[in-house]
Amino acid sequence: MVGLAVMGANLALNVESRGYRVAVNNRTSSKTDAFLAGPAAGKNIVGCYSLADLVDALSTPRKIMLMVKAGPAVDALIEQLIPLLSPGDVIIDGGNSYYLDSERRTGTVEKAGLLYVGTGVSGGEEGALLGPSLMPGGTKAAWPIVKPILQAIAAKVGPNGDIPCAQWVGPRGAGHYVKMVHNGIEYGDMQLICEAYLLLQQVAGLDNAQLYDTFAAYNRGELQSYLIEITRDIFSVEDPEGDGFLVDAVLDRAGAKGTGKWMSQLALDLGVPSTLVTAAVYARSLSALKEARVRAAAILKGPEPEPYEGDPDAFREAVRQALYASKICSYAQGFVQLLAAAGEHDWPLDYGSIALLWRGGCIIRAQFLDRIKEAFDESPDLENMLLHPYFHSAVQNAQPSWREVVATATGRGLPIPALSTALAYYDGYRTARLSTNLLQAQRDYFGAHTYERTDREGTFHTDWLHARKEPAIETD
Repeated sequence: MVGLAVMGANLALNVESRGYRVAVNNRTSSKTDAFLAGPAAGKNIVGCYSLADLVDALSTPRKIMLMVKAGPAVDALIEQLIPLLSPGDVIIDGGNSYYLDSERRTGTVEKAGLLYVGTGVSGGEEGALLGPSLMPGGTKAAWPIVKPILQAIAAKVGPNGDIPCAQWVGPRGAGHYVKMVHNGIEYGDMQLICEAYLLLQQVAGLDNAQLYDTFAAYNRGELQSYLIEITRDIFSVEDPEGDGFLVDAVLDRAGAKGTGKWMSQLALDLGVPSTLVTAAVYARSLSALKEARVRAAAILKGPEPEPYEGDPDAFREAVRQALYASKICSYAQGFVQLLAAAGEHDWPLDYGSIALLWRGGCIIRAQFLDRIKEAFDESPDLENMLLHPYFHSAVQNAQPSWREVVATATGRGLPIPALSTALAYYDGYRTARLSTNLLQAQRDYFGAHTYERTDREGTFHTDWLHARKEPAIETD
């Protein structure tokens, strides 16, 4: 294990706990010393103070996992390791690398006679220690070598708790692409939950104790997931530095590490509408403009707040249904993007298997991922999750509540970009004829971009200016 920050250190401890001997190295020797004297004390972990010592400490085929900052640091380590390794040794990049870097690195490492794995690792600090979700891709010949270790340390799911959330994803950069989509869906999930919180607090007037109860109830049904669970818990934490609850003292300015932005940018490149992650990324960008928003709030006005006259319990249920329907759209978009990327890069992805990888250990782990796996098992070529009977029925049942919630928020001037974007996507996807016939006519008018017709094959161009019929002039 190279890199002993939180993730690398916890993964090393996880591997050792499964009966393996682990050699560790960190660029800063003091961190290696602290790890060996602290959490690794008394364990079957060997400290190495150079890459050469690390390589010498391992039996062949060597398996070296890099848990360092994505980017140039990974390339530098690979360059240093290649001359030290023997044919058949495996280099594993477990960071949040950009998938095209993994595509390139696979070729570089293979040319040196070595094997390369680029694996997504999800689950944070706790997952790394107790069981993450792992999404490995790269050189297929490496999988039998690393499979026993990766599946041993991964989270386990299934009726008997024996199905590891670590399966081979595909060649080259496929593993890191799947991890990126995981993170993009995570962005959407988190934004949707935040909008549900806003509605429950600002419309139904729920306090933190009631919000705790509401999300606890949500977590016992179709929305059962890690993110709903931790949201519930957040509402129970009192502020150790003052009065009230800690969540109310947290500044409303969100950070981001870039994987959501990558997914949105790549969706644009592929021409697929991953609108939920894009809305979530922009919501974080808008939140970062805290000082500007405070200034604007003193000038720009919306509807005056009014007391809610409906049934709070009924509204809680309406929000739950809107949240569930929007979540289905978010995951549907993620799998549509995976389908498009697989076609673009010739990756033989197993979408049911990917859903199972996300069933445990990772941030978006949720009960309804089992339904996604079942859907793709039944229809491996499923064009869109929304077309599967289970999800079609779920969204259809939620529609009245979904529309009520979006209308209520809009009428009250509450920003819900993800919930409304999800509904707009659903309505757009289910509409056989959109208004874009006019858009294409506009493009042809000003730029001669041509258009297709509904009644014949081919492409056409019209001189719209001279073809237009002059309006009749009425005279007395």
